[in-house]
Amino acid sequence: MIDMNPIHIIGGGMAGSEAAWQAASTGVHVVIHEMRPGHKTEAHQTADLAELVCSNSFRSDNVETHAIGLLHEEMRRAGSLIMTMGDIHQVPAGGALAVDREAFAKAVTRQLEAHPNIEIVREEITGLPPKHWDNVIIATGPLTSPALAEALHGMSDESELAFFDAIAPILYADSINMDVAWKQSRYDKGETEEDKAAYINCPMDRVRYEAFIDALLAAEKTAFKKWEKDTPYFDACLPVEVMAERGRETLRHGPMKPRGLTNAHDPETKPYAVVQLRQDNALGTLFNMVGFQTKMKYGAQTDVFRMIPGLENARFARLGGIHRNTFLHSPKLLDPVMRLKTRPAWRFAGQITGVEGYVESASMGLLAGRFAAAEKLGLPVTPPPPTTAMGALLTHITTGHAPGRKGTFQPMNVNFGLFPDMAAPVRNAEGKRLRGKEKSTARKKALSARALADFDAWLTGDAHKLPER
Repeated sequence: MIDMNPIHIIGGGMAGSEAAWQAASTGVHVVIHEMRPGHKTEAHQTADLAELVCSNSFRSDNVETHAIGLLHEEMRRAGSLIMTMGDIHQVPAGGALAVDREAFAKAVTRQLEAHPNIEIVREEITGLPPKHWDNVIIATGPLTSPALAEALHGMSDESELAFFDAIAPILYADSINMDVAWKQSRYDKGETEEDKAAYINCPMDRVRYEAFIDALLAAEKTAFKKWEKDTPYFDACLPVEVMAERGRETLRHGPMKPRGLTNAHDPETKPYAVVQLRQDNALGTLFNMVGFQTKMKYGAQTDVFRMIPGLENARFARLGGIHRNTFLHSPKLLDPVMRLKTRPAWRFAGQITGVEGYVESASMGLLAGRFAAAEKLGLPVTPPPPTTAMGALLTHITTGHAPGRKGTFQPMNVNFGLFPDMAAPVRNAEGKRLRGKEKSTARKKALSARALADFDAWLTGDAHKLPER
């Protein structure tokens, strides 16, 4: 029997897909409203749900010392569809979790299409959700359609907040000159030989680096529209040429840092700078340029990037681009369980709430789906404690951000700075006082151990546990 009052999810990206999976797993009926392929965005290229439009990396999978790795583990323990498919379709990436983007999105789509409690409707929601929808999750992401974005902002009486996000180029592996480039993960990270050789490295001496910086600065860039000129970038995803504008050495201490790498063709000569390429698909036929998101025009991109040693004859499967992202002033608009304060029937999830990153977005979808299902089933809606990775992110976007002046709320990746502090070990097993990096590592391990213990308690708690069907 079809439920006449299902949970409606607007948007089939990372957050919407995860929200649908979590809610449907409790036995409730879910309808996903996805506007693609009928209405495309500036960044998407397919009709698949959970399409990855920027990097193919979910970042570090280290659960002990990286907040993002901790978030991965919490999601796995909560039965995340995104993490399950990510693990199945991973490609070598050293200590990171990267995926074959095409296979990953297709697999997520197949799982959602096959779920008996999920209906997928390919349509654009051009205005506010209908009033008779009494349980809604708006997970339209940073590329919310203009019509819906305008309606939402008009209803909330909140000025639009936005930032620009840029896409890195992807090139064909067989066009890389391996007589110049070599394979190696930074500091040989990874448990297998394949992981330790997960990245292709293109070395530069100082002369080539300086010429490359000059070319970046001089290249023709995408011109912003008048209304876009004051929109800020997200600092963790700056266009490569913007980084170069901040100082000639900025790139060499950022994505082009040479540390932890030894040129296999010339071990005695330390590169002045290195461009890294990360595998983008399972076949290993595509590689993306790590940290090289750009707003240069297409012709300029091919000219400038072919200056990189090893990429003189590079062929590009996709050039870089730039798109405008939209997000809400969530601390002002949302309650602690992501409901719109002025319209509690509506929840928001994913990047539109002000979290940044694939996994962060999916994790907020996970919570939104569970919260919405609990409400529909008449169960208590209990957020995870702020000592957990999910709880720390949720707290930041709802109640934890300092009020400050208008416009200070900006997108945030998960990081240990969002967690409540705790007393960490001050001495190692031998009784020696911890200092510097060793002390920092011990603190992160302590925060992670506490987080997982608290997350497990939240998952199994009587006030939160949802039925699994």
